[in-house]
Amino acid sequence: MKPLSTLAIAVSLTGLLTASWALAEGRQDLLIADFEAPTYGDWQVEGTAFGPGPARGSLPNQMGVSGFQGAGLVNSFYEGDKSTGRLLSPVLKIDRKYVNFLVGGGGHPGETCINLLLDGKVVRTATGPNDQFAGTERLEWHTWDVAELAGKSVRIEIVDRATGGWGHINVDQIVQSDMRKAVPLVEQRRALLLEKQYLNLPVKNGAPKRRVSLAVDAETIREFEMELAEAEPDFWVFLDISAFRGREGVLRVDRMPEGTKALEAVVQADTILGTENLYRERLRPQFHFTSRRGWNNDPNGLVFHEGEYHLYYQHNPYGWAWGNMHWGHAVSTDMVHWKELPIALYPRKFGDWAFSGSAAVDRHNTTGFGRGTEPPLVAAYTSTGRGECLVYSTDRGRTFQEFEGNPVFKHEGRDPKIFWYAPGKHWVIVLYSVRDQKNGLLFLTSKDLKQWEPQDWIEGYFECPELVELPVDGDPRNTRWALFGADGATAVGRFDGKKFTPEGEKHRTNWGNCFYAAQVYNDLPAADGRKIRVAWGQVNLPTMPFNQMMTFPVELSLQTTEEGLRLFANPVRELAKLHRKHHHLGAQALPPDQNPLASFQGDLWDLRLEFEPGTAEAVSLRVRGIQVLYNAKTDTLFCQGKTAPVKPVNGRVKLQLLVDRASLEIFANDGRTYMPMGVLPKDDDHSLQLYALGGTAKIHEVDLYELNSAWTP
Repeated sequence: MKPLSTLAIAVSLTGLLTASWALAEGRQDLLIADFEAPTYGDWQVEGTAFGPGPARGSLPNQMGVSGFQGAGLVNSFYEGDKSTGRLLSPVLKIDRKYVNFLVGGGGHPGETCINLLLDGKVVRTATGPNDQFAGTERLEWHTWDVAELAGKSVRIEIVDRATGGWGHINVDQIVQSDMRKAVPLVEQRRALLLEKQYLNLPVKNGAPKRRVSLAVDAETIREFEMELAEAEPDFWVFLDISAFRGREGVLRVDRMPEGTKALEAVVQADTILGTENLYRERLRPQFHFTSRRGWNNDPNGLVFHEGEYHLYYQHNPYGWAWGNMHWGHAVSTDMVHWKELPIALYPRKFGDWAFSGSAAVDRHNTTGFGRGTEPPLVAAYTSTGRGECLVYSTDRGRTFQEFEGNPVFKHEGRDPKIFWYAPGKHWVIVLYSVRDQKNGLLFLTSKDLKQWEPQDWIEGYFECPELVELPVDGDPRNTRWALFGADGATAVGRFDGKKFTPEGEKHRTNWGNCFYAAQVYNDLPAADGRKIRVAWGQVNLPTMPFNQMMTFPVELSLQTTEEGLRLFANPVRELAKLHRKHHHLGAQALPPDQNPLASFQGDLWDLRLEFEPGTAEAVSLRVRGIQVLYNAKTDTLFCQGKTAPVKPVNGRVKLQLLVDRASLEIFANDGRTYMPMGVLPKDDDHSLQLYALGGTAKIHEVDLYELNSAWTP
């Protein structure tokens, strides 16, 4: 017999190996790590980025992490993007064709990555998808072909060496397998003649986020991320294409599985699909503003102009969750009934989001943006790709034009609040600003809003600043200024147009779970004299085609208390426009076994109650099953895990509750305590209950106002 050649032996061995792999098809996966334990076990841990053990989803100040399996995952966002570290697995043997794993986070090769090490050298590597400000924290499958390493001893290394944006890596569910889990993704396109007002796009919550763009005449005019449905959608979102009617467009999605029909499902129409029940959806707040579709957060650009209250707001038009920040827009003549208008600010390009800011009427045309007799409406906002920018409108805030000198200011921070300071005849700008890694606010001045001059900085505030002048106890001759950031904690003091001088420590003004990034209206009529504030009402609205809301507008006042000057908040008087039917209960005893509200049923209420605790240990009010409890022993108000101090005034406690489909806004003692609560009552519970615990209380009066919906279908 002739000896086999070296080539023949190699071919024979290759064939045997291929055959052995084929015979092994169908074997169970070999789990390397699923990170479900509280610690990393026998993995070596270096640095601080990976924390004391696997994360349980998102970490503080991180966008929502999705796509991982079970409860735990590797998440190196521990203490933020500035932390670094490394995880190193024990030695393992390659015994399958593929190594599959879920990966997300930063797209920095060699710096935020997962590596396969053979003899200490990297032989396979993968990283997350994100390398700029915009992005998604979703993990997706990645596959290494390791057939050629069969029988070799290797280790897995997860690395975080990056300290800038997206300086973290997310990993989960590392398995050896005979099957590839990663599906090849390809770009898909669809040519369209734009003929209608809207492109309706299908959304599937939880689907992978894909980058979608629309080009008109070869120029990309819209680009965003969305959870594009590949089958039956959860709901539809819309893209207004009316400005491009009659032109050729190309719709593109960057990465989709081959053969998917997602782009074919996109529909042109002059209506928004799925809006047959608009404003009547099961969890739709009926007198708190929500967007027709998509996500909202911070109120922006609150300004009164030409008889209209403008509400601009942070908005993701293309999904249920945060992302794609635009400025949405609605107007009202009474702050109760809102009309949603087209989007006011689009991102200039993908990743250059339109973050928070403010707006004011430039009555003296200091900017030179005015045309004719109408003063320009000027907005300052944070462009995430550029810095602080100006836009202006000469058509009553409907559309905005870019200032050609943008950006007007660059710094480490965001969220400009602008207002005219009449005594100094100049503009004031208050910015969230980071100095020496400390959060604070920067005060600037300007003659024309184009040139900004820094004046002062104050530590201890985070995001979305507000500075407003208020009369003390209603006396316009005696005023102070209230300064607060996104959490609402307020310092009272004096402001000379350049420097804020606090008179005492900050005090808490929000005691609920449904308040952030509040802003006060600019340019309210002087004859009105009110200072009106709106905040982001933080409440998730599952299964809805929209998410989050705005708090009901409140009038602020500064009043003297035993603790000093304090900020009070009460619903604006325009609430009375929604009053439908009034029920009044007079003075009566409230023993533990009686419920004087037993005969009332409903979803929408303005409920006002004044009582003395008497011998009762507590007084409990239940609204659709949600308890609001006043503890007479501790002078404390409780609701859904939140507490607030409420001391009787002349022996009495006053409560006002605004009851909506997804919230209870609680005002105690004429606005001294404000507790906005995001709640989701049971669908079948429409009851009201009022009773005493451990003794008898005394009711002085109860006023129940049934409310109409603010929405006009």
